[in-house]
Amino acid sequence: MKSRSLFASTCLALAAALVAAPALAAPGPPSTNIAWVPAAADADVDRAFAQARAQGKPLLLYWGASWCPPCNRLKATLFNRQDFALQARSFVAVHVDGDRPGAQRLGARFKVSGYPTLVLFSAAGAEITRLPGDVDAEQVLSLLQLGMATGRPVKSLLVDARAGKPLTAGEWRQLAFYSYATDHDQLVPKAELASLLAQLASAVPAAERQTADRLWLLALGASNESRGVKADAALRQRVQRVLADPVLVRSHMDLIVGSADEIVRTLADDDDAVRATLSTAFDAALARLQADASLARVDRLSALSARIALARQGESKSAVQVKLPASLTDELRAFVARLDREISDGYERQAVIPEAAYALGRAGLWSESNALLEANLAKSHSDYYLMSQLGSNARKLGRHDEALRWYAQAFDKSVGPATRLQWGAGYLTALVELAPQDAVRIERVAAQLIGEAQQDAGAFDERSARSLQRVGRRLASWNADGKQAAVLARLQTRLDGVCARIDAGDTRRSTCERLLKGADPKAA
Repeated sequence: MKSRSLFASTCLALAAALVAAPALAAPGPPSTNIAWVPAAADADVDRAFAQARAQGKPLLLYWGASWCPPCNRLKATLFNRQDFALQARSFVAVHVDGDRPGAQRLGARFKVSGYPTLVLFSAAGAEITRLPGDVDAEQVLSLLQLGMATGRPVKSLLVDARAGKPLTAGEWRQLAFYSYATDHDQLVPKAELASLLAQLASAVPAAERQTADRLWLLALGASNESRGVKADAALRQRVQRVLADPVLVRSHMDLIVGSADEIVRTLADDDDAVRATLSTAFDAALARLQADASLARVDRLSALSARIALARQGESKSAVQVKLPASLTDELRAFVARLDREISDGYERQAVIPEAAYALGRAGLWSESNALLEANLAKSHSDYYLMSQLGSNARKLGRHDEALRWYAQAFDKSVGPATRLQWGAGYLTALVELAPQDAVRIERVAAQLIGEAQQDAGAFDERSARSLQRVGRRLASWNADGKQAAVLARLQTRLDGVCARIDAGDTRRSTCERLLKGADPKAA
């Protein structure tokens, strides 16, 4: 009787919360300088493609979320530019916010998952290319222009390149600047990516050396001990030549910043002397980027953050107390404080502050990371993102109760159906791992997520489905010994009612029905 009463009170509390929840405003456009077409369903996108065909223009699809720091970077450095607005006259711009009702099903249609993703389509609907969202704004504009000019899908370029057919310099550049990070295994499975990139790098004509440099850097960043590129002296020399050239460093900034640690590890091949030489060369290149006032603040900060990662080589990734040169930590403190003072744009702040807090934590400056995050809660349009970081900081420091308080606040403040499922899954995961004895709270949060999934037509698509599947896995681990079987039975009853509302032939129904099947050890 006690357990039934608990479940009844949980459901009543959940129902009250859902009734009391205010209606959410539709996500705003990424910028106000161009006519973005908002899309949340197939019909919206179909109308946009009809417009593109009628006007003889390609279509650019932007997939993002309001809280996402890299998305806010695009808003602060690319979408707000006048030259982007001028270029936008040549294409139809479509915005899909992951929290719009139905957006996650569109994500499945276009095979977009990670925020942000930029995809250029022909007017007829063929995918031309995926643009990297972390390169310099001028490079994105150049690549966008190149994709519109050639009109050739990267997939067909790759087929020709692998067959040994000649490609133009621009076509090789399209292959080198394709966003493999958001490819969703469309061109090549992830396990084969490093080998493919090395193959392409070897095939680039000698006259296109800079393009070959980029492909080699990509291959090195995607390699590890079991697959990809094997280090040799010629490749080390090639990378050192790139690092010594400020023009090349600027051209390949995204890779030098984003993959420095991985590239050094691949090239060093456990040789400490080689690692030290390469780390010094990378640090010098990153320091130049950090000092480059023509770059966006977030890009300069990312260069400094990469220097922290390099300096931590040899330290355990989970180490919270690290020994770094005092000059580097002092530089980080001063740089972060200056950025915090100078930034006035909300998008830029949401891009910079999470990266700054992460860098401070990586440098072992935890109290300063926390202070920065807390001071920016009132200034952030997505404060729940910063609350999650505060929870992560506390968790790394072993402050479990504090971590759970922040995760609970973050879930409570999160906005948008897909975001709430993602943040709720994070909170439940933390509960299972940090407070497995708190069955009442775990059941309450799980029941709330099931209830919110019932209100969201896209709950069993793409990112939202993965959030719920994560909940199912955590509950399965929690009930591995079968001691929480009664809780899982109540949750399963609740979930059965949600699944029954989905048409029997809809794949989302099977996704729903499988969520908790692995959580009962007897059934397994």
